[in-house]
Amino acid sequence: MNAKVKPRLISLSLLAAALLSACSSQQGRYSMRYDEAPERLPSVAEINPLEPRYEPLSRQGNMSSYTVLGETYRVLPSAEGYSATGLASWYGKKFHGHLTSNGEYYDMYGLSAAHRYLPLPTYAKVTNLRNGKEIIVRINDRGPFHPERIIDLSYAAAYKLDMLDSGVAEVQVEALYMPPPTVVADSSSVFIQIVALSDSSRVEQVQQELQDKYALNATTRQRDGLHRLLLGPFDESQASQWVQRLRQDGFDNAFRVAE
Repeated sequence: MNAKVKPRLISLSLLAAALLSACSSQQGRYSMRYDEAPERLPSVAEINPLEPRYEPLSRQGNMSSYTVLGETYRVLPSAEGYSATGLASWYGKKFHGHLTSNGEYYDMYGLSAAHRYLPLPTYAKVTNLRNGKEIIVRINDRGPFHPERIIDLSYAAAYKLDMLDSGVAEVQVEALYMPPPTVVADSSSVFIQIVALSDSSRVEQVQQELQDKYALNATTRQRDGLHRLLLGPFDESQASQWVQRLRQDGFDNAFRVAE
């Protein structure tokens, strides 16, 4: 990338990170004044195609609306059916290792992107309309806040679309809506127990929190004087994935039970 291109490639996702990430109060946290490409190209392993999957909404970055530079943006309640055509830009070295809007760390070698409206995270297919190349990205950041651009791609994603030199490219963005896991109520179904408490009001409070956060069925059952809070039912594979996810989110005592 030549020096003439660099100033045009400054990612306006910096504005989103400054206002929306957990580190927004820090001053001068970007050591580089202008964005630029890294010293090496992505490896084959780093640009392996992503497999879209359902993920619960992130704790950060999914407010119903937010304001940047006096402009208010409203986050879509769902990615289902979203498709748009417009200009894509990319961001790289300057933002590498800093927090994205949903609280993750930006990896310029990952297949990620920033979008103003789609829920975080959302998987999307991006097609370079000039050369027909396609890539699936995982949107985990807000931006670009440029009126003529609809998506900001990671360095690796831009590399896959062959748009590094041009800096911007006309693309089509199609959200890959992934619905919550389908639960199957049969004799082999598995539930996940979250808590078992004698305080029914506390259990009901946790139940509502889980339903709001994960959009999963949460039920209570009483046994031996305790109110048990269960998620499900799931099949075995889904249950294993959700136990891991719940423990990562702080529900350390989550475990599978057959009902």
